[in-house]
Amino acid sequence: MKLFPVRLALGSNLGDRERLLQQARELLEERLLTNLCCSPIHETEPVGPPQGRYLNQVIRGESSVGALETLQICLGIELQMGRERMEQWGPRSIDIDILTFGDQQVSEPKLTIPHPRLAERSFVLAPWADLEPDFVIPVLDRSVGDLLAALPSSLKGTA
Repeated sequence: MKLFPVRLALGSNLGDRERLLQQARELLEERLLTNLCCSPIHETEPVGPPQGRYLNQVIRGESSVGALETLQICLGIELQMGRERMEQWGPRSIDIDILTFGDQQVSEPKLTIPHPRLAERSFVLAPWADLEPDFVIPVLDRSVGDLLAALPSSLKGTA
């Protein structure tokens, strides 16, 4: 059985945010990932409409299913955990984004890998840099740490 290295971004800004991140990790480990490694949790400012601060984390694990099935599992976990998609970039109980999936490039209507905006998101890059700063992102050919360092100072420390 082939295992694919997967990196996911987790975020929550509703309810017991820390517990929700923990629950998401547990469900991902139960349904999708083995050999789970987690970054520290970062608290960040939101992007989009006015809302509460986020807790963000990046996790790494291995999946035995393909990218599209991984997406379906992540969406199912979000739904189970009460995620409602009311407005773009609105508040959420949990958000699970696929950042990378092995060295694959995916361009489907519902899924783009690597995540198309990861290089401009400090709320992803900062926790990811704590986990694996030297990881070189496929396609971008730059490390997580380099991308974080390259962000404009106006974006560092914000969501």
